[in-house]
Amino acid sequence: MFIGNIDNIDKDGGDFHAIIYSVLEYLRATDFSNFNDGSYPLPHTDFIAKVQHYKTRPNDECRPESHEKFIDVQFVAKGEEALGWCPLSPDLKISVPYDEKKDVTFYENLLPESCVMLSARSYAVLFPLDVHRPCGSFDDEEFSEVTKVVVKIPVELILEEDAWTLNE
Repeated sequence: MFIGNIDNIDKDGGDFHAIIYSVLEYLRATDFSNFNDGSYPLPHTDFIAKVQHYKTRPNDECRPESHEKFIDVQFVAKGEEALGWCPLSPDLKISVPYDEKKDVTFYENLLPESCVMLSARSYAVLFPLDVHRPCGSFDDEEFSEVTKVVVKIPVELILEEDAWTLNE
């Protein structure tokens, strides 16, 4: 996993894969304030930006998950949330086995758990070995209204040496 502020990708992005950098550039350049919940195609790609509006909730109501086929690029356009994280490990107890159609496995908990705050204009790039728990709150009595955009990038594209970018 790596995290950052979308406004710093020119400084931070030199080590990103070209596809990830291009997705981050798209997220930085797009004003999501008037987008409704739903899926929106990214220009010149087969990628979809899924826009979600929700209120954060207590962490124990948020399920840890991982994906096998896709890398998640999660961007908080408005609000803030606690994103729990831990590395994939045989010590994690699976609560819902891998669903190939939805590309998700759910876990009982994160072990060991780390937590970061994703505030407005922050992003997280989560790989298949990153078990994560989105949508949480740092305070179980105060919750944030969040607008989040998630773009899923097929892992196989990142592994291809001659991958294209959104700018082509």
